[in-house]
Amino acid sequence: MITEIAQIDVKPGTEKDFEAAVAKARAAFGRSKGFHGFELHKSVEKPQRYRLMVKWETLENHTVDFRGSENFTEWRGLVGQYFAAPPDVEHTETVLTSAG
Repeated sequence: MITEIAQIDVKPGTEKDFEAAVAKARAAFGRSKGFHGFELHKSVEKPQRYRLMVKWETLENHTVDFRGSENFTEWRGLVGQYFAAPPDVEHTETVLTSAG
């Protein structure tokens, strides 16, 4: 399992609209190959900063399948207007967990 972590800074004053747009994008993610869910986190200290954490079966499910799909086009169409700068994206693998 791969976790995509996207740090997204939005334009001041657009936070609620961005959150609503991400909620609308659930369907686009849900139709994507290898998608296993996402969480959107908002920074307490920097309220225009978000971290979108998306679970993918494989790295390629994100970088090839999703990014090359109509679902990605739909995602960017919904949220892109709120970005203050391009998102900073990285991928991680879980190496240790405290869950039983």
